[in-house]
Amino acid sequence: MLTVALPKGELLKNSIRLLQAAGLDFSAFLDSGTRQLQIPDPSRQAKGLLVRAQDVPVYVEYGQAQLGIVGYDVLREKQPQVAHLVDLQFGHCRMSVAVKASSSYRSPLDLPTHGRVASKYVNCAREYFHSLDLPVEIVPLYGSVELGPITGMSEAIVDLVSTGRTLHENGLIEIATLYKSTARLIAHPLSYRLNTGNLNDVIGSLREAVLLEV
Repeated sequence: MLTVALPKGELLKNSIRLLQAAGLDFSAFLDSGTRQLQIPDPSRQAKGLLVRAQDVPVYVEYGQAQLGIVGYDVLREKQPQVAHLVDLQFGHCRMSVAVKASSSYRSPLDLPTHGRVASKYVNCAREYFHSLDLPVEIVPLYGSVELGPITGMSEAIVDLVSTGRTLHENGLIEIATLYKSTARLIAHPLSYRLNTGNLNDVIGSLREAVLLEV
């Protein structure tokens, strides 16, 4: 049986919609009354797992799911051993450097040497500033990273930005974009090569559904 790992949160609704176009129905996850974390497709040919977005590539990499849908930001941060298959063209956002609007910083290179940058995307932030040859201290935060500059704990943050509203309401501005992110379809490499559970048919249907929406 084919198993698909689906992300909790903002990507879930569009993920389910796209999978329905490919003949897989996991819409029961959208029922506010359900607490199920694993449900079968009505055809009984597949099942869905509902997991935290950061855990999707873990389930796929270790083979508990043959397919998964997850944001590129998670893949970039974790760099799991999975097959990257399709840009699904939803969940558009960007990874940005942001600072207090009242500060004098208007470029990452304006930041002080050995200054602090708060982020939950520690690896991406470290890689980015290393590419600039600017030594900074990366402060791991997993809640509201906007508080870093507000409280003075950090000069900047690296975080995922969608509309920019949260930054604006907290007096922050973007000064650089690391990369843009969208939802991606990933697969377990061996399952993909062996076409486990008619995996290639599902992938083909998803590719067609994405093309129809572009």
